[in-house]
Parts: sequence; structure tokens; C-alpha cells
Amino acid sequence: MLDETDRRIVNALQGGFPVVDRPFAAVGREIGLDEQDLIERLSRMVGEGILSRFGPLFDAEAMGGGLTLAAMRVPADRFDAVADIVNEFPEVAHNYARDHDLNMWFVVATDRPERVPEVLREIERLTHIKVYDMPKEEEYFLNLRLEA
Repeated sequence: MLDETDRRIVNALQGGFPVVDRPFAAVGREIGLDEQDLIERLSRMVGEGILSRFGPLFDAEAMGGGLTLAAMRVPADRFDAVADIVNEFPEVAHNYARDHDLNMWFVVATDRPERVPEVLREIERLTHIKVYDMPKEEEYFLNLRLEA
């Protein structure tokens, strides 16, 4: 569960992260926490799975790269082994299990657009499972704000 302080942290960090010598101290000051408490709370939220990750989001396409969402239909008895193969690719940014016929979803971000289909073909070759490529057609910006 998120307490009021955790909610303030999530809200404060979605709008950006200061580029200063001690960014956690700067954010902490804004929301009434010391640097170490902020770091510990973020670590706890990531460790408990409240936050799936904490880090920057880069616009691969704006930087000249490629990006796609991909999915696979992985037999349950092979799921962990296939996930290990997929996650070995440095281009795989996120990998999620889903309760769906297409039960493995992952994001591929590459340094050049033509690398995306190469990565997907290589994953298919190594796993012997079809990879469904679902490139972005339109981008939406969602701004989650939690009530404190």
C-alpha cells in the first residue's frame, strides 16, 4: 500500500528529475523528505513491486532508433526458459507475463530502426516461437497523479 508520502513521491517524480549534483536531495526538499529517506522509499516501492521500475524513459525514435511492442504465445512449461532468452537481448527494455493467449509481452528499443525486425527474427529463431510485432501507430501521453 502507498501512504501519503509515497503518493507525493510518485507524483513529484513523474514530471521530471532534476539534473543536479544531488537530485534525490533536491526532490526530497520539494516534498519534505531527506535524501536518504527518499532513496529508501523508492527502493522499497521497486522491491515490493509497487513500482515496476525507476529510471529514465528515452524516446528511441526521436534519437534515431527504433521501438516496438512485441508479444508471444509461450507454452507454460517453457515460459521461464523463453523469458531468459528474450531478456538476454540488450534491446529488450521490458518483459511482462500476461494472463492472455499472447502471454509474453516485451518492448524492443534499438539504436537504428532496421535493427527491430532483426531482433524479432533472432528471438523467433532461438525460441522457435512466432513473435508478433505491434509497432506504435499513435502515441498517447498519460499523466498518472495519485491523491495524497
